Amino acid sequence: MKATQLYAPTLRESPAEAELISHKLMYRAGLIRKTAGGLYSYLPLGWRTIKKIMQIIREEMDTKGGQEIMMPIVQPAELWQESGRWAVYGDEMMRLKDRHGREFALGPTHEEMITSLVRDEVKSYKQLPLMLYQMQNKYRDEIRPRFGLMRSREFIMKDLYSFDRDVDGMNISYEKMYDAYSRIFTRCGLKFRAVEADNGAIGGGHSHEFTVLAPSGESSIAYCESCDYAASDEKAELKVIHAEREELRPIEKVSTPDCHTIDAVKNFLNVPIEKTIKAVAFMDDDERLIVAFVRGDHEVNEIKVMNAVDGANHLYMADEKLIAAANSCAGFMSPIGLNDKAIVVVDQTVMEMYNAVAGANEVDAHFINVTPRRDFNAEKITVADIRMIQVGDPCPHCGKPLSMTRGIEVGQVFTLGKKYSEALHATFLDEDGKEKTFEMGCYGIGVGRTMAAAIEQRNDKDGIIWTRAIAPFEVVVVPVNAKDANQLAYAEKIYEELKAAGVDVLLDDRKERAGVKFKDCDLIGYPLRVTISPKTLESGSVEIKIRHNGEMLNFDRSECVSKVIDLLKTL
Repeated sequence: MKATQLYAPTLRESPAEAELISHKLMYRAGLIRKTAGGLYSYLPLGWRTIKKIMQIIREEMDTKGGQEIMMPIVQPAELWQESGRWAVYGDEMMRLKDRHGREFALGPTHEEMITSLVRDEVKSYKQLPLMLYQMQNKYRDEIRPRFGLMRSREFIMKDLYSFDRDVDGMNISYEKMYDAYSRIFTRCGLKFRAVEADNGAIGGGHSHEFTVLAPSGESSIAYCESCDYAASDEKAELKVIHAEREELRPIEKVSTPDCHTIDAVKNFLNVPIEKTIKAVAFMDDDERLIVAFVRGDHEVNEIKVMNAVDGANHLYMADEKLIAAANSCAGFMSPIGLNDKAIVVVDQTVMEMYNAVAGANEVDAHFINVTPRRDFNAEKITVADIRMIQVGDPCPHCGKPLSMTRGIEVGQVFTLGKKYSEALHATFLDEDGKEKTFEMGCYGIGVGRTMAAAIEQRNDKDGIIWTRAIAPFEVVVVPVNAKDANQLAYAEKIYEELKAAGVDVLLDDRKERAGVKFKDCDLIGYPLRVTISPKTLESGSVEIKIRHNGEMLNFDRSECVSKVIDLLKTL
């Protein structure tokens, strides 16, 4: 490809709404353009990188036995109603009706579609295991699309679904995909960790997120430096913290005027924050009041609360009327005295406290000397791990202190079990002629997010720093003055030789100033730049710049192709 034929409109300034460096650089380097909020067009350079990521994914999926298909984006409501998700998926689902009034959705995911496809076609254990995948657009009506390709309303996803005869087979498929994902992100040149994760709206059992490590990441990751444990903050397991045992004192109600917060309570009563119990009141889609209790110095993990309460798919801050109906008031809540209109979830660490402070369910009043195992009604509460992880919490595997970092989720693997196959009555006959339900798995990669995450991880003040594997072009050949026929001819000869050697190369034959072309090269991030100047022309040499470290190398003209190929192997 020659630059004079390439549509690559670079910019010197970033769009005003761009916050992340990947969004800024993709726009400035001419990789994407915005159509509307959360909707983007991929320009040629961006699409070349997307295709390279997709090719890596295809190769690894095919190696593990995956077979590529393509399913409709427009999905009938009946399938989602059959699985029970039409009513509960939420406002992110883009819904529409055809001219006959029939309801459809723009697919946010394809569990229902793939299950119905296999249900209707696969009838025998002899057809298993089966792994089918696709790469296509998905649609989610984000309440606030932002960060460019990180949180958009239309995005490209690779989703593979596995179908097995039993749990052992499903776990084998899971391990295959786990290994394939590790290879994919390694081949893309990314620093990542596979972390234990929550399955969210997709449901199912075991799950790992593949997370690219970057300070700008939305995900918070807990990890152990002493073992291989890593988990998202939503999923991280937490050990019970046992308070030092004390002689129990009788519970007592005390006045705490205007003490609506934990800080106010601890200061007024002069107690350590570790001796207080904090309440957070939620309501779900069915307007049920759910009250979560954690130690005063801890934070409530909403995902864990939803997992602890049957049927709680979304949580919102509770309405004061709901709190009042449960015989309580905001700022002074505890399980002691709440009526049956409240669902009470207590963190496991709270249950190991002694002589603590908790709300008295009336304005300006708290209980002191609360010992939850004695004072909470065990029959009316759910005890679970519902707190957020903190730096220094003990690793659930080895007990050493945990560290925290941030990352960008680019892929996730799930074991679904029978969640969708049972709901959609997807069965097969085993070797004894008995009807069995498929064990399923689900495996997704955000293709655009992978590109954005690579930029977040590899950039500098001048622009993007691509790895060879996913760079839009591996090498750019730049004649300093393309108006000079001798320089241009010299550059074109090198360009043709590199092409013949299988190098993905661009010739920047634009009649722009050298400084403009060099800035564009660094901005776009080509791994290698081969420069032809009057000096190299005279000496019969070439100058090669390595983008990631700025190193400049000079070689004899006859060595150019071999040296470029050798350097590319290191990038």
